[in-house]
Amino acid sequence: MKNYIMLTTLTEEGSRTVKNQPERILQVNKAVESWGAKIVSQYALFGPYDFLTLLQADDDMTILKIAAELGSRGTLKTMTLPAVPIEEFVKGISE
Repeated sequence: MKNYIMLTTLTEEGSRTVKNQPERILQVNKAVESWGAKIVSQYALFGPYDFLTLLQADDDMTILKIAAELGSRGTLKTMTLPAVPIEEFVKGISE
């Protein structure tokens, strides 16, 4: 499985939802997993992003679909980055 980092910023609507229904985050996580990704870990953040989620999926298209689905709801914006383990990176550039 490939690794991904998803940085999430809540919209005003998303902030209201989280304040009034914090358990909604866990419901969204279950949906993400039903769409084919595994949530490895998740963190609430201070600063320009509200959450950092470490995900694994079989391919980029799965993550693209998840980001599109989440973004279409109007409650959050995402920035998703592929994450290559450093050992793989070193091996790849050494070949």
